[in-house]
Amino acid sequence: MAKVTVRYWAAAKAAAGVAEEPYEAGTLADALAAVRERHPGELARVLLRCSYLVDGDPVGKRAHETVRLADDGTVEVLPPFAGG
Repeated sequence: MAKVTVRYWAAAKAAAGVAEEPYEAGTLADALAAVRERHPGELARVLLRCSYLVDGDPVGKRAHETVRLADDGTVEVLPPFAGG
């Protein structure tokens, strides 16, 4: 299990009530399951629309179970942003 920081942005930050928090997880799927367990309400719904960066790299369409996390890594939770 890697110790990672999950950082929330925009609507995810509002739903979590914090900007970031630590987790222990081996994969992105594990980390997101732990986030959903800790925040079962609105944040769990927001996560369905989010994209993710792991240590600065976009996850894209990769299965979250295949995205390994490294110790002291960072998972960025990015909801869709409005703009033009």
